[in-house]
Amino acid sequence: MIEPKTYLITGGSGFLGINLIRYLLARGQRVVSLDIVDFDYPERDQITIVTGDIRDRATVDRAMEGVQIVVHTAAALPLYSEQDIFSTDIDGTRNVMDSAFHHGVERAIQISSTAVYGVPDHHPLYEHDRLIGVGPYGKAKIKAEEVCLEYRDKGMCVPIIRPKSFIGPERLGVFALLYDWAKDGRGFPMIGSGSNRYQLLDVEDLCDAIYLCATLDRDVVNQTFNIGAKEYTTMREDYQAVLDKAGFGKKIVPFPAGPVVLALKILEKLKLSPLYAWVYETASKDSFVSIDKAEQELGFKPQYSNKDALIRNYQWYLDNLHTFEGQSGVSHRVPWSQGILKLAKLFF
Repeated sequence: MIEPKTYLITGGSGFLGINLIRYLLARGQRVVSLDIVDFDYPERDQITIVTGDIRDRATVDRAMEGVQIVVHTAAALPLYSEQDIFSTDIDGTRNVMDSAFHHGVERAIQISSTAVYGVPDHHPLYEHDRLIGVGPYGKAKIKAEEVCLEYRDKGMCVPIIRPKSFIGPERLGVFALLYDWAKDGRGFPMIGSGSNRYQLLDVEDLCDAIYLCATLDRDVVNQTFNIGAKEYTTMREDYQAVLDKAGFGKKIVPFPAGPVVLALKILEKLKLSPLYAWVYETASKDSFVSIDKAEQELGFKPQYSNKDALIRNYQWYLDNLHTFEGQSGVSHRVPWSQGILKLAKLFF
């Protein structure tokens, strides 16, 4: 077993946070969680909990005491206000990295996003490709990476991970729409033909990649890595796997992308739809990254295909529906309010 160390997980109450905490505890590691949201999981007695905002430096410093490895997962997601996204994702990241630097932390792993590539003109995407932020979240994630590079230049070990959209136990958010329609025996609309390839990622594979960055030689990991599924087909075929699992014989229903995107833009402005521009403008396009670098340099070996990850997440949704039914919000931990899309469901 790898020598136990103390890990600080920012965003420990979130979807990635709780999966990573469980992963680390299973490997005998010590964990501190820092999150603005109370940590309300069964594991609360096994970890140290600091409740607070990464934008508050004193709170970050308190959480950082005695920590050897930081995994910075905390972020304001795209449904948050622009002000909260920039202050959390940029200023909060600076607080975390500067505190880690002054506390002599061994390494600080930044969880970025493939949103930093914007809407690209080629695939697959490589780590050296141009960064083009779309919307406040994409722009903020680029700025946050720049902060990390400053501290790497100061001699810190700061691996940067750019994961594809990841799913698994505890993940709801936009995916809850698909799962809700599937469980009720409905088909599911797709923006465009669905013939595009849209790579996903299982959260357990992401935890593997993070742990490799935490435990391998620092000279190997002190870089930037794309992380995603190795096996994926078309978006239509991958999402159909969930409807097949539901067992009602329903199908993915394609719609012309242009009119649907226009309609969703209007509904978003009227606050009648939970889907934001990044979701509906990229859903009909190819979106996949090369994981060659992670495979070759980290020895990363993803276990789950897109289909595997979607079905695993759907089964967790069914098994835990009673715990979150009727809830909604803007994080990945709760279903997003369907708004007017709930009416559309009646026609499928």
